[in-house]
Amino acid sequence: MGLLDKLRTNMLTADGAMGTLLYSYGIDYCNEELNIERPEIIEKIHQDYIAAGADIIQTNTYGANAIKLERYGLENSVKEINEAAIQIAKRAAAPGGQFVLGTIGAIRGIRKSDATIEEIIQMVDGQAKHLLTGNPDGLLLETYYDFEELAATVTHLRKLTNTPIIAQVSMHDPGILQNGLSLNDALNQLDALGADVVGVNCRLGPFHTIQALEEVALPKNAFLSAFPNASLLDMEDGRLVYESEADYFGKAALLLREEGVRLIGGCCGTTPKHIEAAKKLIGHLPPLTAKVVTPKKPIIIREAEPNSHEPLHEKAQKERTIIVELDTPRHLDTTTFMEGATKLYDAGVDAVTMADNSLASPRISNMAMGSMLKLQNNIRPLAHITCRDRNLIGLQSHLMGLDALGIHDILAVTGDPTKVGDFPGATSVYDVSSLELIQLIKQLNEGISFSGKSLRKKANFSIAAAFNPNVRVLDRAVKRLEKKIECGADYFITQPVYTKEKIQEIYEATKHLTTPIFIGVMPLTNIRNSEFLHNEVPGIKLSEEVLARMRACGEDRARATAEGIQIAKELIDTAAELFNGIYIITPFFRYDMSLELIDHIKEIDGKKVRENSYV
Repeated sequence: MGLLDKLRTNMLTADGAMGTLLYSYGIDYCNEELNIERPEIIEKIHQDYIAAGADIIQTNTYGANAIKLERYGLENSVKEINEAAIQIAKRAAAPGGQFVLGTIGAIRGIRKSDATIEEIIQMVDGQAKHLLTGNPDGLLLETYYDFEELAATVTHLRKLTNTPIIAQVSMHDPGILQNGLSLNDALNQLDALGADVVGVNCRLGPFHTIQALEEVALPKNAFLSAFPNASLLDMEDGRLVYESEADYFGKAALLLREEGVRLIGGCCGTTPKHIEAAKKLIGHLPPLTAKVVTPKKPIIIREAEPNSHEPLHEKAQKERTIIVELDTPRHLDTTTFMEGATKLYDAGVDAVTMADNSLASPRISNMAMGSMLKLQNNIRPLAHITCRDRNLIGLQSHLMGLDALGIHDILAVTGDPTKVGDFPGATSVYDVSSLELIQLIKQLNEGISFSGKSLRKKANFSIAAAFNPNVRVLDRAVKRLEKKIECGADYFITQPVYTKEKIQEIYEATKHLTTPIFIGVMPLTNIRNSEFLHNEVPGIKLSEEVLARMRACGEDRARATAEGIQIAKELIDTAAELFNGIYIITPFFRYDMSLELIDHIKEIDGKKVRENSYV
C-alpha cells in the first residue's frame, strides 16, 4: 500500500527533528555531510524515531542542494550526499516497512536576492533527481517562507515525477504567510498545483500551529499535514533551546487531528519522545473526513492618510524638483544643521534629505532630525534607510515610526560596510539588500507587515533607490535599476557625477525608463577633498580635468570654493537640460555652497520660462 492510500484511511506519524539531535550530540557543522562521513549516526537517529512509532522517516537532506552546500565547500557533492541519504533511510526503514520521504528544503527566506527562481528550480531539479534514484515514497518540501519559491517548486516537481509531493509552508505569524496570503488560500493553491499533501512546519509551536489551522478548510484533493516545533524558542546559558514536554506535544497531536490533519510529525526541538507521545494518542484513530470552518471577521485595513505634499516622483515627472542633502551632526549641537536646513528650504528646495550614518559613522538619527524639521519648521524631510544597521525587526519598527511621524519620503540603500567607518569591528546586519527593502516597504504600503500580518492601516511611502552611474559598464548599472523598478522603486537618486559627458551618457542609457532620476551634484571644496573623494569614497570618480582645475587652486580656499561651485554649475547646466530632478549634496555643512547652486537652478528655469514666453 502506497503512502497516499494509507493516508486515505489512517492517521500517520512522521519523525521529528534531525538537527536537534545532532546538536545534542555536539555536532554543529554541515548535517548533510554526515550522510557520507558518519552514516551510522544518521541511521541511528532514523532507527530511534522508528522505535518511537514513526510511520514515516525523512532523509537527512534538508540543505543538500548546491547553494547551501557551497558554504561548506561541498557544492560538488550533491549527488553523493543525496544518494547516500536515501540509502541510509531505506536501510533503516526496511525491517519495519516505514515510508521514506526525500526531503528538499527551501533556499529563500525573506531575501529574494539569495537566488532567482530559475536558479532555485535548477537546484531542486538536480537534488530531486538524485533522491528519486532511491525510489522514495514521497518528496517532502519543508520550511518554505517564500510562497513564490514553493509554488514554482511544486509546479516543476509535478512535471518531473508522479511520486507523492508533500508541500509545507512556514509562517512568521499564525494563519498568514509573509506575503500576506492566508494559510487557507496558500494551501488551496498548492493543492491546485498538484501537491498531494499540504501543510505547515517549523517556526511555530503546537499552540500557534493549531490556531493557524483552525481557519483552514479541508483541501479539495490533498491531505493536511503539520510538523510544528516543540515550542517557541528560549535562551538558556547562551544557547537556544526548545522547552516542551512530550505529553503536551502528544495532546497537541490530538487537537491537530481535530483540525483535519492526517500526517503529523515534528520540527525543531522535537525528539523521539515527542513522536512517541503523538503516536500513542493518534495512531489508532481514524482521520477526520469533514470539517466546518467558521470564517473570522476580516481585519479592516484603513487607507493611508494623504500626504501633505505631492510625492517627489510625481512632481519630478512633470517639472523641476530639487532635493538637497544635509548630513545630520556627528555631535549633539544641532544649531548649524537646523539653521542650514531652514535656509535651504526657504530657498525653495522640495525636500531636505539626510543620510543614515553615511560612511558607517554615527550621526544623530535622521528620524529624530527629520521629525524636528517637520514639526518645528514645517520642512519636508527625506530620510535614507540602510540595511546595514538594523535587522528586520529594527527596520520595520523604524519604518512604522517614520510613518507615525508623517515622514513618507524614503531612500532605501544597502549601506556602506562598517569597516569604512568609526567602528570597523561593528557588525553589519544586512538581513536584506536594498532590493528586498524596497519590496518590504511597498508591502507596508499595502498595510502588510514584513511577517505578513495586518498593520490595520496602509503606510504611504514614496521610495527612492540609489543609482551609481560611476561604473565602467553603465548598462549593468541600468539593469540593476530595472530590477529596482520591478521591486517598486518610485524614483532614483544618483551618486555625485563630475563630468557633463557622464550626465549625457546616463540620459542615453535611461531614456527608455519613465521612472524619474535625480542627478547628484556635490560641489568640491579643495584639492584634498577632491582627491579623497576620487580615491577613497566608494561610488565616486572625478575626471582628470576636474582634478586639474581643483589642483590649480592650490591652498587658496576662496579660489577653491569658487572653482568647486563653478564646476557644479556647469554640471547642473547639462543635468537641467536632460532631467527634472536635481540632487545637491552639501559638503561639510557648507550650505552656503548649496544655496548658490539652488539660485543657479532658479536662474536657469527662469531664463527658460522667459524664452518660452517669447515663442
